[in-house]
Amino acid sequence: MAKIKNRIVGSGEEQLDQIMFNPRNWRIHPLSQQDALKGVLEEVGWVQQVIVNKRTGNLIDGHLRCQLAAREGAKTIPVVYVDVSEDEEALVLATLDPIGAMAATDKQKLDELFAGIETENAQVEALIKTVAENNGIEEIGAEAWQDAFGSLPDSDRAPFQQMTFTLHDSQAEIIKDALTKAKHEGDFTGSENENSNGNGLWWICEQYLNG
Repeated sequence: MAKIKNRIVGSGEEQLDQIMFNPRNWRIHPLSQQDALKGVLEEVGWVQQVIVNKRTGNLIDGHLRCQLAAREGAKTIPVVYVDVSEDEEALVLATLDPIGAMAATDKQKLDELFAGIETENAQVEALIKTVAENNGIEEIGAEAWQDAFGSLPDSDRAPFQQMTFTLHDSQAEIIKDALTKAKHEGDFTGSENENSNGNGLWWICEQYLNG
């Protein structure tokens, strides 16, 4: 394999009204994608620059980000500048997104990742739900939830107790969210219980009883 060339020549902030949308851009951004990106930008902010070809002035990647930024009244956007020919620009434009889309999914890791995310942004919640459904994850965190409350062998029961509850789906979602938060905020140093959900439930109850 030949040595990989570095075509990046700079970075910075660019005035949005100076960015030239690429006339060969083939991507169309449906409303669902616009809403998803808007939600993440509102909650996190910029974590990735758009790509501009210094030689032609054309935008190579980040058309939707520029559109949303302008729509929200932003004046500038983070940019990384590259120096490539028109033919190379066309190649990058045609392949950058499809190459990313070729990645396969580790469902277990994706499920674990989503289960640990806390958000109150409806657009982000909708995005996570859609990605989960598209990857065959019926209920985020379901496998971990079932494992955590699975049956204990009789020989391992004492001095532990198992408690079961019947919940409506809406109640279960609230409890899962509360447990996730409790497991991050609680101090379980010295606890003899290795079950993280049990520790989280105990911490929630203790906080409630102690006012």
